[in-house]
Amino acid sequence: MTARRRLPRNPVAPRRLCYLAAATAMILAVSGQSDAEPAKDGGSGFAARALAVVPLSAISNRALATDKARRPVVVTRGLRVPWGLVFLPAGGILVGQRDAASIVLVHPDGAKHVVKVVKGVDSNGARGGEAGLLGLALSPHFSTDHWVYAYMSAAHDNRVVRMRWSGHSLGRKHVVFRGIPRSLHHNGGRIAFGPDGMLYVTTGDAEASSRAQNTHSLGGKILRMTPRGRPARGNPFAHSVVYSYGHRNVEGLAWDPAGRLWATEFGDHAYDELNLIRPGHDYGWPVVEGRSQHPGFTNPKTVWRTQNAGPSGIAIERRHARTFAFIGALTGQRLWRVALDGTRVDARKPLFRSTYGRIRTTAVARGALWFTTSNTDGRATPHPGDDKLLRLGLP
Repeated sequence: MTARRRLPRNPVAPRRLCYLAAATAMILAVSGQSDAEPAKDGGSGFAARALAVVPLSAISNRALATDKARRPVVVTRGLRVPWGLVFLPAGGILVGQRDAASIVLVHPDGAKHVVKVVKGVDSNGARGGEAGLLGLALSPHFSTDHWVYAYMSAAHDNRVVRMRWSGHSLGRKHVVFRGIPRSLHHNGGRIAFGPDGMLYVTTGDAEASSRAQNTHSLGGKILRMTPRGRPARGNPFAHSVVYSYGHRNVEGLAWDPAGRLWATEFGDHAYDELNLIRPGHDYGWPVVEGRSQHPGFTNPKTVWRTQNAGPSGIAIERRHARTFAFIGALTGQRLWRVALDGTRVDARKPLFRSTYGRIRTTAVARGALWFTTSNTDGRATPHPGDDKLLRLGLP
């Protein structure tokens, strides 16, 4: 969830159930609900990085499996505002806890323990804020360099750091990139390595909307940098890490099988967005919220009324000839399943509406759809055992 200001209008030991061809119908049956709001139109060695794409070869020829009640399996409970989520090649899962500034190792049996308290994290969750320990990512060369990257809020800025994984704990942090504006709200925070091996970082406008249109500011942007924090070759602005701009608060990044980058963005009081990201493009904030006819702005591929979304994490999966994005919705308290047809949105479906509360991070990894709740962040009434990591399996 993100704070919203008013803007002048202008703008995934379960039972095996069935074959993959029936997967879509089964998922829809879980929700049994549709949304009256229509869709609007306008890659990779990721096994360890798994916040984005699972190759088609990794998907079995069976359907998504659930327990007897056709609900996802709870992998672990008692998390404190889980945000970052990465899958270790050896089998464990690292989960970052925003307000606790700690990283938890979740074992295959669901047992968990803290492997790192990240010093210097300045969280304001107790005051209803959004800063703290946010996104996590694994180095594209994790098997040899063992780097775990994190996006964190320090006292005066947001920054990217990295720590070495020893097999049972994380070492001291090293700052990779600093100087991203921070505030009580709109801190962005998702990080992911792209198919090109570069690190992509989402930032918010830190409650100063004018930053989004200023290409010399790091606020309201998607950044692209080398693993050491330098501007990546081929960026649209010379000697700059800025990749796209005109964003209010981006909390989700994922690549589709064709290598196209998609991002979720919080709007203000009118529309939340799913954007197809192009280098150097301007996505309109604060002049535009949602779609417009402005010739200089790139329109979102779909929008939601803000009460139905609050889109955070996004994971993309290809099944047969179809591609789906799974988007966690905070305000909307649901999981959005969005069918992608090339560069356009074909259809949308809400899953688990109000069943698990606020959904923050989604991932496709190890033949399953994973997602975390975010009910202990002060903006919802926690369910018993919250917060949780859940899995909807691919047998």
